[in-house]
Amino acid sequence: MEYQDLVSKAIDARKNSYSPYSKFKVGAAVLTYDGKIYSGCNIENASYGATNCAERTAIYKAVSEGYTTIKAIAIVGVENDYTYPCGICRQVIAEFASVDTKIILGKGETEYLVKTLDEILPGAFTKKDLGK
Repeated sequence: MEYQDLVSKAIDARKNSYSPYSKFKVGAAVLTYDGKIYSGCNIENASYGATNCAERTAIYKAVSEGYTTIKAIAIVGVENDYTYPCGICRQVIAEFASVDTKIILGKGETEYLVKTLDEILPGAFTKKDLGK
């Protein structure tokens, strides 16, 4: 699958965003190593703390179907800039990423950046650190 296709799935997911408070719509799409795609959007809540980001929604959908390692994740927020994952989402990505997982930040279907986990979360604390 091309990165552009994954970005397109994230753009589609963004349409379902429930963001009445921030008005900041985000969509994400996760690609598994066997080619399955799980998408998600941000879902806000009046209590704010119960809000869930698009990245976590997509990842948790994949994990709930048995996929605990992701090949790539595309994230799309505002159309005129790149939307990076928040700190909590970076940590969740780290939990389910491999060394070659790609993080694709989309501005539009043909305009995106491709990052690695180390670029967006250098020195990440992971499950490997628990065994030390």
